[in-house]
Amino acid sequence: METTTAAGYVTRRPLAEDARDVHELISLCDTQVIGKADMTLDDVADQLNDPSFDRESDGWLVHDAAGRLVAWAWACRKGTSDNVDIDVVVHPDAPGLTGRLWDTVTERAGQIAAALGHDRAVLDIGLYREDSGKRAIASARGFSAATSFIRLLVDHGTSVPGPDLPPGLTVHQGLTEEVRRQGHAVHQAGFAEHFGFTPKDYDEWYGELDSSASSDWSQLAVARIDGEPAAMLLGTNAFAGDENCGYVRQLAVLPAFRGRGLGRLMLRRAFADDARRGRVGTYLHVDANNSTPALDLYLSVGMRQVLAIDVWRRTV
Repeated sequence: METTTAAGYVTRRPLAEDARDVHELISLCDTQVIGKADMTLDDVADQLNDPSFDRESDGWLVHDAAGRLVAWAWACRKGTSDNVDIDVVVHPDAPGLTGRLWDTVTERAGQIAAALGHDRAVLDIGLYREDSGKRAIASARGFSAATSFIRLLVDHGTSVPGPDLPPGLTVHQGLTEEVRRQGHAVHQAGFAEHFGFTPKDYDEWYGELDSSASSDWSQLAVARIDGEPAAMLLGTNAFAGDENCGYVRQLAVLPAFRGRGLGRLMLRRAFADDARRGRVGTYLHVDANNSTPALDLYLSVGMRQVLAIDVWRRTV
């Protein structure tokens, strides 16, 4: 369904085939803020095809009178929680669309939370630290900084040695459902106290990941100690196409097994695997306010900060 405003803008719901135009708009806006495009076309396609995202209800595209895409806005649930992610991307030529679209996604977030049985909605939006304009909009609308996610990168040489496995520890790839289910269970328990975490059952976790173009289940590794699952690491190809880098999407160690160096071992193994694949580096994101000292761990294995994304939050 399309609606036309007095200014000649046409608003409609997104389709899967809109991914290229959305990617072009996001890339233009990101380049103005951080100097380069930060999402790939596959990233945008994944967003449009995310099982948690209802294209008929949760997204809006706005085209100008010439048919050019000038705005993209969306809200997306996080599991069955009251937490809803949102974003509003507006072309520099169409700033007048900004306020209405922020109102629209805020209203939709409330509807999503209500439909899930909640009496409030907790809205999160990720903002590049350099994006002073968008931060000002968020602040004026009652959002405040809640945490920061740091993007880290380690560079690989031609050969990166993998770690030796101590006695009793084995590592298994996620090519079987048994290993995937163990990886899910470790992830859910390991992340239970992290910012913004919402529990997901196995089917939802698997479905979300399996629908992504960057997923590769051979990059899921589950460490077992004496046969018992203890840690997991999920790598993906999210940064492979544009930067020839690996990406650690999830890393978790069960509380009972922390303090044994498992996180470091899993990272070093992932780095070695990425180097073997010909990748020039490995990325990951970490919550700077993580309940475990993850940032110190990543810095200690040679990673460095390359970007900061602040999460701003509002409850309605």
